[in-house]
Amino acid sequence: MKKLLTVLLVMVLCLALTACGGDKEEVYTVGIVQQMPHIALDSATQGFQDALVAELGEGKVDFLLQNAQGDPTTCTTIVNDFTTKNVDLILGNATTALQAAANGTATIPVLGTSVTEYGTALAIENFDGLVGSNVSGTSDLAPLDEQAAMILDLFPETKTVAMLYCSAEPNSAYQVKVVGEWLTDKGVAVVDYAFADSNDITSVATAAAAAADVIYIPTDNTAASCAEAINGAVLPTGTPIMGGDSGICGGCGIATLCIDYYDLGYTTGKMAAKILTGEAKVEEMPIAYAENFSKVYNPVNCAELKIDTAALEAKGYTSL
Repeated sequence: MKKLLTVLLVMVLCLALTACGGDKEEVYTVGIVQQMPHIALDSATQGFQDALVAELGEGKVDFLLQNAQGDPTTCTTIVNDFTTKNVDLILGNATTALQAAANGTATIPVLGTSVTEYGTALAIENFDGLVGSNVSGTSDLAPLDEQAAMILDLFPETKTVAMLYCSAEPNSAYQVKVVGEWLTDKGVAVVDYAFADSNDITSVATAAAAAADVIYIPTDNTAASCAEAINGAVLPTGTPIMGGDSGICGGCGIATLCIDYYDLGYTTGKMAAKILTGEAKVEEMPIAYAENFSKVYNPVNCAELKIDTAALEAKGYTSL
């Protein structure tokens, strides 16, 4: 009898421990590698984190947030650390960060955000919107033809447009090509002014301002992080800058057609939640694109260049 009671007690204890183990909720580890600090990327990261917490609940996600400070080698180092820790998912915020994550693992799900064109970023020919591997994400691509049209709408006498962008960012080259072709078809001369990194951005921006009626800067992370330096070089010349996103516009531009980067990051976070919970497979998720775009202007720079903001608002622009 005593032996039977002992056996029953052991069984009860085992069942209790099993029940406790079954009640334990999984905590996911998500690595975030952000290419560099600036307002657009910061907003996307915040939106991503907020969405995952909203979808999965407080305390259900352990975020490992690392910023590469604009260094591609550091992006790779961060990703290697994430893979060593075998995180559940990696977010690559901006092109270089995505490329490092995609090259760093073929098994851990990778999502990108603040990436303009995935076919260009990942060297996929005839890209149809589905990467098909462990990589998916969201694109910050705004309608480039509409951005190009804005230049001639606001400055109809434009004869020459300078394309100012970082040569190390392939998605910037893609945008410049598309916008440049549109402008060329309209009879506008287009001249590229590519800078290698932040060290030569001021001198290249100064040259661009001297050579053109208008400067166009695409969605370019290096340019956005150096927007203050560009503004200091260009604004005194009176040459207006049309930006590819709100970060460029707010830092050194006049106007842009842009997306909300927080919303973009939030969409990416909802994608991540589906992957983590098994509701969706990353290899079956097509790249998601922003649906809403806003015409915005920089009131400070417009005032400096004596641009009529009332006329801009009549065209549907709102102040940043």
